[in-house]
Amino acid sequence: MTDTEAQQLKSLGLAVINTEIEAVSALRERIDDSFVEACQYLLKCQGRIVVIGMGKSGHIGGKIAATLASTGSPAFFVHPGEASHGDLGMITEKDVVIALSNSGETAEILTIMPIIKRLGIPFIALTGKPNSTLAKTATAHINVGAVKEACPLGLAPTSSTTTALVMGDALAIALLEARGFTADDFALSHPGGHLGRRLLLRISDIMHTGDGIPKINEQSLISEALVEMTNKGLGMTAICSKDGDIVGIFTDGDLRRVLAQSIDIHTTTIDKFMTTGCKTGHPDMLAAEILELMQRHKINALLIVDDGQLVGAINMHDLLRAGVV
Repeated sequence: MTDTEAQQLKSLGLAVINTEIEAVSALRERIDDSFVEACQYLLKCQGRIVVIGMGKSGHIGGKIAATLASTGSPAFFVHPGEASHGDLGMITEKDVVIALSNSGETAEILTIMPIIKRLGIPFIALTGKPNSTLAKTATAHINVGAVKEACPLGLAPTSSTTTALVMGDALAIALLEARGFTADDFALSHPGGHLGRRLLLRISDIMHTGDGIPKINEQSLISEALVEMTNKGLGMTAICSKDGDIVGIFTDGDLRRVLAQSIDIHTTTIDKFMTTGCKTGHPDMLAAEILELMQRHKINALLIVDDGQLVGAINMHDLLRAGVV
């Protein structure tokens, strides 16, 4: 491939992006009373939000339904062609329908629209033609039309599907905020994968407990602390009083500073070089919260405390193994 051909491909790619940026930017003016009306119908929905669309609009509709469902608005996608052959029974009088059609004249949607209207189900249309049949007969209509497609032939749905997708995201996030949807709510619908681990995994699930916690008495020698740190492998040890209360922590960083001063580790007690007022976590904290705490304070290990008692210990390697990082 010549440099000229490569440059031409880059220019074509940039032209597509610029065209779609313009189309999405035009949506700002369409966040209007019609948008608010659509949100109100969706917020009042006592059943499910049913998203329908054919072809590329159907693919976008499936994504919008998935986004709604994962952000506190129960939703699912129904293929309008299949709806005409029995799947219409999946839609109940308590539902709200969102229909996607750039032309606003999709035959498969127009075929089932009278049935939906007869049931008294709110019907929200996202089209690119405000004067289309679908737009005129909908309970609420949002204009998602693009001035032109990014396809140089003006045929392949590109800008029009992008604007529909963005408007679907706008609806979903507006509803999320209106419902007071929280990160905890989000976690319940995302238990799997990396996202699920970050949102659901609590530090009590992965922390070292019992004999796995490195700890020594405050009158112990530095050499004893070194042995405890080596045996437990967490790069630190808790320093506790005779009553079991945490009075400090001794890390491998503290050890390096001790060795740099030519201190005799076999005769010097740990209380002279431990770090007091150390950061601690609680066993009910999310692993992601612990990670943020450790990163913010630039520490690699943390003691876990409950009601003033040492109940666990964790280091960055544990978070890495758990897939939180």
